[in-house]
Amino acid sequence: MTGLQVALCGGLMVGLACALLAYRLAPSDPHLGDVLDRLAPEPLAKSAYGDVSASAGLASATFADRLGVWAMRTLPGGAWARTPRRDLAILQISETRFYGEKVLWAGLGLVFFPALTTIWTLIGLPIPLVVPTLGSLVLAAVGWFVPNYNAVDDAKRARVEFLRALGAYIELVALERRSGASGHQALAAAADVGDSWVFTRIATELRRARYASRAPWESLHDLAEELGVPELDDLADIMQQSSQDGAQIYTNLRARASALRSAMLSAEIGKANAASERMYIPASLLGIVFMAILITPALLRFTT
Repeated sequence: MTGLQVALCGGLMVGLACALLAYRLAPSDPHLGDVLDRLAPEPLAKSAYGDVSASAGLASATFADRLGVWAMRTLPGGAWARTPRRDLAILQISETRFYGEKVLWAGLGLVFFPALTTIWTLIGLPIPLVVPTLGSLVLAAVGWFVPNYNAVDDAKRARVEFLRALGAYIELVALERRSGASGHQALAAAADVGDSWVFTRIATELRRARYASRAPWESLHDLAEELGVPELDDLADIMQQSSQDGAQIYTNLRARASALRSAMLSAEIGKANAASERMYIPASLLGIVFMAILITPALLRFTT
């Protein structure tokens, strides 16, 4: 690398640093969430899901949580782009941990190429300075969005598991209602039967509703909105209707559970069909290769 190239790269890095510093120090519109967090008293500041105080949350927080708290206080609110709050809620991952993982992944991407370049330089394979510079920026940008992809992918599988358990839960609620239990009792008793995380989450929301003197279907409405599960919202509507007009909802609940299972079965059949169609491609390529092996000797003899 010539002296001119080194000077250009150095000037580029200095200019980028000055631009980032000016962007950080320039006045901008404050993020509403950050302003409210700063105005809230420290003991009442929400941690993971608003149930634990900030001091108690930080006491048992991991390194990613602490890094996320630092990032939320330091970086501007617009730097996070879109936060998948519903996906984080169903995965029971706090926003501070999510932000900490984004910073960790971006930091790993930022130092990977310089470390690799240093190793290659020590063994006698120098690399131009522009390669690790651009590579670090690209890897940092990719690493910044890796937690988003992981959250969306894991939440998709978690919602499938939630729907499977929800179908069983609706059946249990229907049985409780048929045995003469009220709507409140049916929802609570059915939630106490299972020990999976889905039943535990529903039971926790129903317990909070009882302590807060709220109707259980209102808590189910809020939970469905928080997790992005409209099927749970349908159950809340059915239970609310039964409390208002005294309707016999056993048939409605059984029909809703059956429709939920049918929809899930159709989705599984669609995935199986898509996988079968993808299997046709390598099989077709194998047949083409086999035909080419058979025809090639005859074509060679014909041409010669």
